[in-house]
Amino acid sequence: MQNISSVAGLKNAIQFKEVEQAVKRQHLKEQLFFTIESIKPASLIKGTLKDLASSPKLYENILGAAAGLATGYLSKKIVIGFSGGIVRKIMGTVLQLGVAGLVTKNPGPVMAVGQYLFRHVFDRKHLKAKSQ
Repeated sequence: MQNISSVAGLKNAIQFKEVEQAVKRQHLKEQLFFTIESIKPASLIKGTLKDLASSPKLYENILGAAAGLATGYLSKKIVIGFSGGIVRKIMGTVLQLGVAGLVTKNPGPVMAVGQYLFRHVFDRKHLKAKSQ
């Protein structure tokens, strides 16, 4: 900083520093308001949901998980039915978890088979409706 040798120069320097301090204070207030808004629970949830919705693999992951759970449950019910001994139930649960994990990790082939079967069942019903 340069030396001030006159009263007018001192007044100008003080006025400049006051303006600079007011600008910094305003910037600090804006930053504080932004920080408070960003840490509110509603803002955090909203941001998280936006990130999830913009994720391109979200729907694939949800469908894969749903297909895994459904396939695991169906495989357990096919193997043990609705009744059975304790050993049979344990084996069914192990089978359910294994199938669910396998399908969740590789949903593509399972979903392709499911779509193929659904189209055949749907087409048969559609053809029967047309022929009547």
